[in-house]
Parts: sequence; structure tokens; C-alpha cells
Amino acid sequence: MPILTTAIMNLIVILAIGVIVGLGFRRYGRTWLSSKTAGLTGASDITYALVGIAGSFIGFHVVVILGLLPTPLMLYLGAIVGAILTVWLWRGR
Repeated sequence: MPILTTAIMNLIVILAIGVIVGLGFRRYGRTWLSSKTAGLTGASDITYALVGIAGSFIGFHVVVILGLLPTPLMLYLGAIVGAILTVWLWRGR
């Protein structure tokens, strides 16, 4: 049973990280000009949240595959970095 609760907790934390990073980029990662034309691009809050979730899953699993200090904190830091990189690259920077 502890393995199941750990897996569910990891899933919830990874989803939360992805949503927070995605919405953070949507709200605060824009320049003045892009904030004025944001309605024209078609990317909504849900799109940014989904891209952030995908990036957090990628970052989490890359850290697991590489075996970099398999502590929960390191796994979550990998998820944060993965989400930030994915959303940043997705925006075309």
C-alpha cells in the first residue's frame, strides 16, 4: 500500500507543478506587446497548463532515467525544470 500512495502523491505533485508553471508563464511571462495581442494567438490557460504538465512529466522521468539522486526533492526539481523548459521552448523563445 505505501507504493500506491507514493505513486498517487507523485502524480498529484507533478500535475500541480505543471499547472502552476504553465499558468505562471501565461500570466507573468509576457512582454507588454504580447499581452496586448494575447487574445489573437488562441493559446488559453488550459493550453499553457497542459504544456506545463507535459513538461513536468518529461522532467520527472528524465531525472528518474538518469538516476540523479533519487530523492523526492530532486525528482520534483527535475519536474520544475522540465516544465519551465518545455513551456519556454513551446512559446518560441
